[in-house]
Amino acid sequence: MDTFFVWLKFCLCVLIILVAGRKVARYGDVIATKTGLGGLWIGLLLISIVTSLPELFNGISSSVLVKAPDLTVGDIFGSNVVNLLILAVADVAYQNGPLLSAASTRHLLPAGLSMALVGFVALCVLISARVSGMGLGWIGVYTPIIVFLYLIMMRMVFRYEKSQALLADEALDAQYDAVSSTRTYLTFAVAAAFVIGAGTWLAYIGQDIAEVTGWGQSFVGSLFIAITTSLPEISVSFAALQIGAVDMCIADIIGSNMFNMVIIAVDDVCYREGPILAAVSESHFFTGLVVLAMTCLVMAAVVSRTQRKTRLGFSWYVPLMIGLFAVSAYLSYTVNG
Repeated sequence: MDTFFVWLKFCLCVLIILVAGRKVARYGDVIATKTGLGGLWIGLLLISIVTSLPELFNGISSSVLVKAPDLTVGDIFGSNVVNLLILAVADVAYQNGPLLSAASTRHLLPAGLSMALVGFVALCVLISARVSGMGLGWIGVYTPIIVFLYLIMMRMVFRYEKSQALLADEALDAQYDAVSSTRTYLTFAVAAAFVIGAGTWLAYIGQDIAEVTGWGQSFVGSLFIAITTSLPEISVSFAALQIGAVDMCIADIIGSNMFNMVIIAVDDVCYREGPILAAVSESHFFTGLVVLAMTCLVMAAVVSRTQRKTRLGFSWYVPLMIGLFAVSAYLSYTVNG
C-alpha cells in the first residue's frame, strides 16, 4: 500500500470535515436561534451533536463495515481528550484574560455530569476486558444504561437552566435575521451529508494508517482519527470566540464529550460480533482517566476565577492540559496499542 496515497487521503478528509463541519456548526447555530433554543443549549445540545457527526458516522462505519472496534472506541475517547485540549489552545488565542474565568459557573453542572458519564464508560471498558457475561445478546449491558444516563443528565441541565431563566440568547437573535429558513436547512443538510461521507471514509483511512505505520488501531484511533473528527469542534469553538460567545464555545466541548459516550452505545448496537467494549484494548480506560483529569482542571479553572494569565500569555491550566494530552497519546501508543 502506497504510504503517500494513504496520507493524501487523510489530508483530504481533514479538509472536507474542516469546511463542512464549520458549516454544520454555523447553521446548527442558526437553527437553534430560529427555533428558540438559546444560551448554553446552543452549545450543549444542538451544536455539540452536529459537531459530533464525524465521530458518530466514523464509529458506525468502523463497527459495521471495517469491524475495527479499537478505532471506534479509540476515536471516541481520543476525541474527548482533543476537545478539552481545544480549550487550552483557545485560552492562548483569547485576548481578554483567562478563557475559563470568563465562562459562566453554570458549566459546572454539565461538566460534573460529563465526568460521571465518561467515568462510567471507562469503568465498563476495564470490567468488560476482565469479566465475561456482560452482554444482552450481542450488545453490552451498559449500552441502555449509557443512553438512559445521558437523557437524565440532559433533563437535569434543562431544568437547571430553566430555573435560572437563562434560556434566551439575545446576542444571536439579530445576527441571523437576514438568513432565510430555507437556506438554513438546505445548507445544514448538504454540509451534514459531507460530514457523514467523510466520517465513513475515515474508518477505512484509519485502518490503512494503522497498517502502513504499524502503530496499532488504539493509537491511530485515539490520536489521528480523533484529531480529525474533532475539527468541527475546533471550527465552532474559535468561531464562537470571534463573536464573543465564550459560553457557547465551552458548552460545545462539554456537550460533545457527553454525546460521544452515547455514540459508543450506538456503535455497540451496530457491532454484531458481541459487546464492543469487550473487544477493545484496556488502553482506552486510561484515556478515559485522562479525560476525567482534564475535565477536573476545567471545573477548577471556572471556579478559581483567575483574572490574569501568566507572563507567557496563557493561563495556569494550559500546560497541565497539554501535559495530560501528551500522557494520553503516550498511553494509547504503549498500553496494548
